[in-house]
Amino acid sequence: MIGWKKTLYIMFIAQMLSAVGFSMIFPFLPSYVTSLGSSWGLSVVFLAAAVFSVQAVTMAIASPIWGSLADRFGRKMMVVRAMFGGSIIILLMAFSTSAEMLVGLRAIQGLITGTVAAANALVAATAPRERAGYAMGMLQVGTWSGVALGPLIGGVLADAFGYRMAFYFTAGLLFAGGVLVMMGVKEAASTHSSAQKARGMVSEWKHVLGTPGVSMVFFFRFVSWLGRNVIVPYLPLFIATLMINQSKVNTVTGMAIALSSAAGTVTAIYLGRLGDRVGHKRILVACSVAAALFFLPQAWVTQVWQLLILQALTGAAAGGIMPVLSALLNQFTEPGEEGAAFGFDNSVTSLSRAVAPMIGAVVVFVGGYQVVFLVAALLFGITALLASWFLPEGNAPSPQRLKAVSGD
Repeated sequence: MIGWKKTLYIMFIAQMLSAVGFSMIFPFLPSYVTSLGSSWGLSVVFLAAAVFSVQAVTMAIASPIWGSLADRFGRKMMVVRAMFGGSIIILLMAFSTSAEMLVGLRAIQGLITGTVAAANALVAATAPRERAGYAMGMLQVGTWSGVALGPLIGGVLADAFGYRMAFYFTAGLLFAGGVLVMMGVKEAASTHSSAQKARGMVSEWKHVLGTPGVSMVFFFRFVSWLGRNVIVPYLPLFIATLMINQSKVNTVTGMAIALSSAAGTVTAIYLGRLGDRVGHKRILVACSVAAALFFLPQAWVTQVWQLLILQALTGAAAGGIMPVLSALLNQFTEPGEEGAAFGFDNSVTSLSRAVAPMIGAVVVFVGGYQVVFLVAALLFGITALLASWFLPEGNAPSPQRLKAVSGD
């Protein structure tokens, strides 16, 4: 097996394990906060919001630092650090005695984990740049497969054994992923040039951010994640307005998320590979237009089945956006800067996740649940327009070169 493909397949499994683990505990964190209660007399509602946002904020701060360290000391080391560090901190969450303790541990989690950024940097540095779309699509499939499976497994464990069991299980999955990467991945020597090695961390950041096209990719990453996540906190509430039998709201919400993730899993590899052939910019524009068109009618659905179908179609469109943005970032930056580039990428994603619920709250307060879908459609429409006008063309290789690289 070609070396880079072996690394990709190992990272696919490790990424799926981490995604299953993290998504297992994500849905019931507010319930866990409520069950723990506040030892300081703080509002449980405030702590339930803080348990999500604090992790996103600390990850946004730490990701660029870990990324630059990965470029200097090895990207495999950063993956292993994120996996083992996450395993320990998630295990400690199972022993939380108060909501404040859980929030503090979530803050530490954001500082020491970042498995997605570490995995992206390792695969981007290992895979040929002509196959970046395929490689990033594979990682996206691993992530979305885990996100689709995790809530179901976590719900079963939490109902059968209590909330803490899901944390034990997640810690075990992350530990297994760390062992798999440590034992199975062989990383080549650093691809930093002598000029790159002479730069300090801040200089590397300036160079990455100043590279043509990179800031645009970060902007599109922020907006695309914002478009997806601005809806998530209010999706159960909107679904409840469509249903007579309120006892099935959680089940339907889980189905909507699972269908969206499954559809994105199906399209990620195909659209990532297609981007390798026709250019990732074209795929980004087409998928953004599709996402906008599929979000728009969700504001006027009257039946649950209509929403489920449109959510699946939206997920399919987003399945092309995420890997092609990673591939474009890899193409625009220099070899040896993958850690810094994807560290910033993860920071942008974390900031988007942090502000999305707040923006969604304002939109819902002013215009109601339906307007959130219109805002999401507008965000993806803006992405399509700006990408078509201002984003530099990626390097679309010739079919002959692709054939030589892939061995097809």
